[in-house]
Amino acid sequence: MKSVTEILKYLGLITILYLISSNLTFGQSRDYNTKFGLQFNGLMGLTDFKEYENFKPGYLARAFLRMELGYAIEAELGGGYGIQQGLDFSENYYQTQLIPIDLRFLIRPFNSESFNPYLYAGIGALNYKVKDLPTSQQPDDAKGEGWTGNVPVGLGFEFGLSESLILDLSGGVTYTFTDDINYFARGAKDAYATVGLGLTFVSGSGSSDSDKDGLKKSEEKVYGTDYDNPDTDGDGIKDGDEIYVFKTDPKNSDTDKDGLTDGDELNKYKSNPLKMDSDNDGIDDKNEFEEYKTDAMLVDTDNDGLNDGEEINKFKTNPLEKDSDNDNLNDGDEIKEYKTNPIKADTDGDGLNDGDEVVKYKTNPLDIDTDGGTVSDNTEIRRGTNPKDANDDVVKVDAPMVLEGVTFASGKSDITPESAVILEQALKTLQTYGDIIVEIRGYTDNVGRKSSNIKLSQKRADSVRNWLVEKGIDGSRIRAIGFGPENPIVPNDTAENKRKNRRIEFVRVK
Repeated sequence: MKSVTEILKYLGLITILYLISSNLTFGQSRDYNTKFGLQFNGLMGLTDFKEYENFKPGYLARAFLRMELGYAIEAELGGGYGIQQGLDFSENYYQTQLIPIDLRFLIRPFNSESFNPYLYAGIGALNYKVKDLPTSQQPDDAKGEGWTGNVPVGLGFEFGLSESLILDLSGGVTYTFTDDINYFARGAKDAYATVGLGLTFVSGSGSSDSDKDGLKKSEEKVYGTDYDNPDTDGDGIKDGDEIYVFKTDPKNSDTDKDGLTDGDELNKYKSNPLKMDSDNDGIDDKNEFEEYKTDAMLVDTDNDGLNDGEEINKFKTNPLEKDSDNDNLNDGDEIKEYKTNPIKADTDGDGLNDGDEVVKYKTNPLDIDTDGGTVSDNTEIRRGTNPKDANDDVVKVDAPMVLEGVTFASGKSDITPESAVILEQALKTLQTYGDIIVEIRGYTDNVGRKSSNIKLSQKRADSVRNWLVEKGIDGSRIRAIGFGPENPIVPNDTAENKRKNRRIEFVRVK
């Protein structure tokens, strides 16, 4: 067996020297669906007869079918016919017919277009029949024919001649489970060594997909991808999916050059790996995700009517908040409808936020003084006047204002709760304008005696004055005068008109 070890050492050394001298780069994938081939081997028996000293060559013709199992692993089913022959201890000739059938597994750690070494090992069955018997025989123990198990091991080399034809050189040893191959049994099991040359035919050349990326080798050649790497650019997407499903570049991890890998765009962010700006909002996807935290697949992340790019680059609003300035108005509405500033809660600076002006007070958020009466909207709101009516901005001298709703029971001068509500407006005016002097003028209709009506109207005017004084107004600022039925504002010809003439007027006199 020492000679077998030496043979294998020589073959291994030849392989190493060849690889170094060729300076080959390995890592290509398998290039076939199936292979079938024919080999012719020179054969030397390894038996008790020391046949290597008086070598008489035999042969083994063999056919095989190879199939790919996975990366770098193949299965081979083969069978053959051969003759083992040699000289016995008496230098007499013997010959044995061999019919081996075996299943082998090939390991190909390296792989290139033109040259591939491989190791093989397997198990099978061997039919043998000794045709010419040696003279150094042991008839009591030896058998001349039968079936036995066998274990082939060895190494080989494939040289690509074309895409469909390979030259195969191999060498190895087949160990058997019998000592009867040479019809001489002495305890050690027989074996035989082979060195063979063959041709392998490739079926489906270029159609294999050993890296399971969805691309055949012929396609990988076209696209320039790595035969043995299912994800050439390392972006987390198989090459086949990049080409046929997502239309991305399998050799470029960031097809659209937006700073995000295609895998992250598809699997993590759900953005379009073919467009730097998936939603066409004016912002690159990477900036949307990493800087602004917006959604690269939504033009308007916060759904405020403005696209994210406009918010960031043009309006400086927050693309994640509908109401950037917290004034209760949507950013889009402020810009498109109200023309207000979406990052300033009080656009006109009148002390009222834009939302309150638009929704609550119905004033103009772009104008400090909506009614143009010289008093700001905020001031009017605070003092209780109407910010949309310029007439109440300043109390004019000698311009009577009827306090509508200030009523009295017939023949009475007591302030009713209903009247007190109306008088609050007069009170607020006096509080707001602390330097004015007013007259409270009382009037009646024409029913009854004039003198009586004058006295009644005076009492009613005094009641209003007293109410205001009790609320904190300086009495020197208020004069109360009763005019009775004088100065009717409508004819006293109907009950309704008479009611209107029974009134209290608020008049600024200074």
